[in-house]
Amino acid sequence: MTRTSLFVCRIFRKIKDSFTYKFMHIAVIGTGYVGLVSGACFAEFGVDVTCVDVDVTKIEKLKKGVIPIYEPGLESLVEKNVKAGRLHFTTDLASGVEGAEVVFLAVGTPPKEDGSPDMSYYQQAALDVAKAMNGYKVLVTKSTVPVGTGEWLRQFVSENVESGIEFGVASNPEFLREGAAIEDFMRPDRVVIGSNQPRAIEVMKDLYRPLFLIETPIVITSLEAAELIKYAANAFLATKITFINEIANLCDAIGCDVHDVARGMGMDNRIGRKFLHPGPGYGGSCFPKDTRALTTVADQFGVETRIVDAVIEANDLQRQAMIPKIEKLVGDLKGKQIGVLGLSFKPETDDMRESPAIEIVHGLIERGARVRAFDPVAMEESKHFINGIEYAADEYDAIKDADAMVIVTEWNQFRALDMDRVKSLLRSPKIADLRNVYEPEDMRELGFEYVGVGR
Repeated sequence: MTRTSLFVCRIFRKIKDSFTYKFMHIAVIGTGYVGLVSGACFAEFGVDVTCVDVDVTKIEKLKKGVIPIYEPGLESLVEKNVKAGRLHFTTDLASGVEGAEVVFLAVGTPPKEDGSPDMSYYQQAALDVAKAMNGYKVLVTKSTVPVGTGEWLRQFVSENVESGIEFGVASNPEFLREGAAIEDFMRPDRVVIGSNQPRAIEVMKDLYRPLFLIETPIVITSLEAAELIKYAANAFLATKITFINEIANLCDAIGCDVHDVARGMGMDNRIGRKFLHPGPGYGGSCFPKDTRALTTVADQFGVETRIVDAVIEANDLQRQAMIPKIEKLVGDLKGKQIGVLGLSFKPETDDMRESPAIEIVHGLIERGARVRAFDPVAMEESKHFINGIEYAADEYDAIKDADAMVIVTEWNQFRALDMDRVKSLLRSPKIADLRNVYEPEDMRELGFEYVGVGR
């Protein structure tokens, strides 16, 4: 065993020895994506969880087993733990907080026009929690918040809590991928606990005790470092995606295959294979918001973030670059029928926030094209983001009589289409594969005009 291995083992042993078993009660304020997944997963660990939300309709639906978001496995997990009596839903924040030892703040922090997060929901939740506190509790920020929020929370609650009541403050950022959130929670790469208070740290370590059995690394750090870790991690992943997209554009100009380049890069363990998949740019609720928020935080501290600024700009340009790619394949888009497969920002979610499909579809419409689209789960949600398109019954219905098929989201059911049927349905055998689902040579042998990204 190497010296490094021995050191790591000693760290795990030290953390394990510091755990003490205790049945815990927690409250999760906010039943959005992060709050609901976290609450259900903690309940699966055997913790008694009360999820609180001000939205009466949402809570009533959750009590009936109606899940407001699409996340594989979440519905059955919620149902199981509600039946077991470990997972509860209420609009009564006071009752949820009073019996809890740990209170997670998991309310939304959506971006404002300047890129900074809107903290109004978080601040209101903090006030409500402070007024409901009846004894020592650890208040934990689960929402993605600006650096310094933990210290603000400590001061704010001190000013609003009943005199004599003690409390702890911690930051516990989430790293959940939409579409794989339950697995990410149950088997995380790491758990980050940020606090400047030993008692709060011990309570949080005890809450996460079940993860020691699979030797999950527990990162104990300051409040500020924990807050920054989330922003820095997402900004780095966004940078990696944007970098391979720029390399893909260069591959298109040179005439080589970006998959070969990415494979050769990814074999270097210093770089790694993940997130080297070119496409129309990143989207979703995290990367766009967190990159912009990081630059806002840096501005407040007088620090330049030239790399992250360039990533944001390059990602916007990548989306715009998809339209000329389609135009080159189809010609003048005016009057053309385009079949679009996939609308959500990634597979296995109905999340349309910052989805590349929004800009791409709007760009097609602005150039006079008619769009008929299909997505397995996101079509209803897309109506809040995209106007002027027709929705199809399935992927084949979407491309019937179309001048081209455009793959925007790489859902599994689009990975093995009946290409003979596709060819017979299309008015012209043309495919713009913006996710590189298919091999160019295979498609051209089948008689398709095919364009990918960097292929």
